[in-house]
Amino acid sequence: MADEIPPKNKPGILDKLIGHLLGNNKQNFQEVQLDAALIDEIIQIARESHPNEFVALLEGKVKDKILKIDGLVFLPGETSNQGAVMKTFMKPMVTGTVGSVHSHPGYNASPSPADLYFFSKNGLFHLIIAEPYDEYSIRAYDTRGREAEYMIV
Repeated sequence: MADEIPPKNKPGILDKLIGHLLGNNKQNFQEVQLDAALIDEIIQIARESHPNEFVALLEGKVKDKILKIDGLVFLPGETSNQGAVMKTFMKPMVTGTVGSVHSHPGYNASPSPADLYFFSKNGLFHLIIAEPYDEYSIRAYDTRGREAEYMIV
């Protein structure tokens, strides 16, 4: 997965301030909960997109120290069996996006160097789903690319 950010539109202080005002900063949650219907949707989209990757932003919010993720946001971009590009500069200024999800054709759900760069610039929590595209082939990562835990509710 890659990220197209024009040089003048890189995330900056304004993005961080808006994230803080919306309660979406790293210090505000201790647990991540993913909606079960969202997991089903991610699995279905990954299967339908195969052999191409798909990419979307995760939507949610922090409440009572729990990051609850319950939606997807799709932005214009391009996909292939080699990767997916999302035009994040087209994201509306005020959204509830908290991270990303994308698929990997094949059985490896580890982040690539491009994924790690994207994670560091775009949210708090990220998912990669690999074949066979089921609940057990989803891996979660934090902003730094470290594996993260979550619950399905």
